[in-house]
Amino acid sequence: MTAESRKPALEQLQQALGHKFADTKVLEEALVHPSANPRRSRAKSARAKTPAETPQAVRDYNRLEFIGDRVLGLVVATLLAERFPQAEAGELALRYNALVKQESLARFAQSLGLGDFIQLSRSERDSGGAGKPAILADACEAVVAALYLDGGLKVAERFVRRYMEPMLGEVTNGAAKDPKTALQEWAAARGMAAPRYEIVSTEGPPHEPRFTVAVKLGNGDPAKGQGGSKRAAEQEAAGRLLDRLVTEKA
Repeated sequence: MTAESRKPALEQLQQALGHKFADTKVLEEALVHPSANPRRSRAKSARAKTPAETPQAVRDYNRLEFIGDRVLGLVVATLLAERFPQAEAGELALRYNALVKQESLARFAQSLGLGDFIQLSRSERDSGGAGKPAILADACEAVVAALYLDGGLKVAERFVRRYMEPMLGEVTNGAAKDPKTALQEWAAARGMAAPRYEIVSTEGPPHEPRFTVAVKLGNGDPAKGQGGSKRAAEQEAAGRLLDRLVTEKA
């Protein structure tokens, strides 16, 4: 896409986002995939280049994606707490994960037609990059960051809520996954080893035991849970750890 054709495209996207950018550069940055980021060659040229001949570095969306992930997490967590005031933390964490997972964010981006605006290398676009869930999800988070940086939290929150609220119905019953399963999937999605569970103590008479179990991921701090069975204690511990991880991520 040329610079001339890009200007009306950005106008069209701003309309879809519901925000007129004071600085469109931040929005443009949110749409640059790393494959489209020209790298300066480390090798020296046979002849010295003038400043006009030197390729200018273009910042891709990775930094904005980092910010957008946090903004999105805050908004979604607040939205869920408002919508499900009686839900326990572990249940909220399950719904949260369902809303911010890659597939959900890719659908979010597709509803905006975001793939048409992302700058990709020719090879990446030819291989279907504009429709890849990972790229769409990353660009979606970067756009959230662009809205936040240009318009503030209220602008970003209004945008996220507009698209996330219709999805709430889909995750109302999405907490069917138990916390242990959700925690294991959370770890697997990030390339981590499976959670490790350990019985800390067993109290009470044989007919009415009370188990305390700790669960740990990697080198992180453990979370503990209690229950009348080992499984119940593990479920509570997993829910608490998942809630902590989601809170830290937000």
